[in-house]
Amino acid sequence: MAQAAGVYPPLEARPMKGTICLFDVDETLTPARGSVSPLMLQLLSALRHKCAIGFVGGSNLIKQQEQLGTPAIPVTSLFDFCFAENGLTAYRLGQQLPSTSFIGWLGEEKYKQLANFCLRYISEIDCPVKRGTFIEFRNGMINISPIGRNASNQERREFEQYDNVHNIRTKFVEALRERFADFGLTFSIGGQISFDVFPTGWDKTYCLKHLATEKEISGVDYTTIHFFGDKTYKGGNDYEIYVDERTTGHSVNGPEDTIRQLKDLFKI
Repeated sequence: MAQAAGVYPPLEARPMKGTICLFDVDETLTPARGSVSPLMLQLLSALRHKCAIGFVGGSNLIKQQEQLGTPAIPVTSLFDFCFAENGLTAYRLGQQLPSTSFIGWLGEEKYKQLANFCLRYISEIDCPVKRGTFIEFRNGMINISPIGRNASNQERREFEQYDNVHNIRTKFVEALRERFADFGLTFSIGGQISFDVFPTGWDKTYCLKHLATEKEISGVDYTTIHFFGDKTYKGGNDYEIYVDERTTGHSVNGPEDTIRQLKDLFKI
């Protein structure tokens, strides 16, 4: 796919130029925190010859590079649009677009109140293990993990199972919504071990703003926007874009299901 990156038709010359397919990353293009398969890359390459493709994830670009790219292949060359942190950090055809800052929007004092509350709450949570990096500060949001983002893959799976029974993250989010009701924040559960916190409106629908400007750049008007994601239930971090009237939502149950649906939809 990387070797063919330079031979894709321009956006305005794609056979389905008014169509774009957007993908969540974890459990949509890749296993949770795992690497993309060669078959998925091959399918995305074939799709890219038909229409524009992009990903939109809550993680930062470094993590998406680890999952979707290689040391020699930048992930920004594999997709027409790369939307890290829900599009707060964005790339179009390998070139970075203007970004937006969470801390600049919220302010240092309010952020300290939020962080201190989270750390106190985490200190009182009883879960099987705790590791490190309970709050990960990103450009457009913060990510909060009761177990800590340094947990191993096995520990992540065990916590997810524990959380499904004890609702650790759900209760945490409820406490935050009550305490910080006037901060204008959205709390979105995603992945296996954490949830995101960002200004209301900065969910995955934020990336659609970048697509709306494409008409001014290349003349392409994306009237059909397919979105594929696994956390499409209310409260999941794919929900808002999945139900948005500007998109056609497709709920998937892992990368293999994504492949199946793409083959059925686009005959590739």
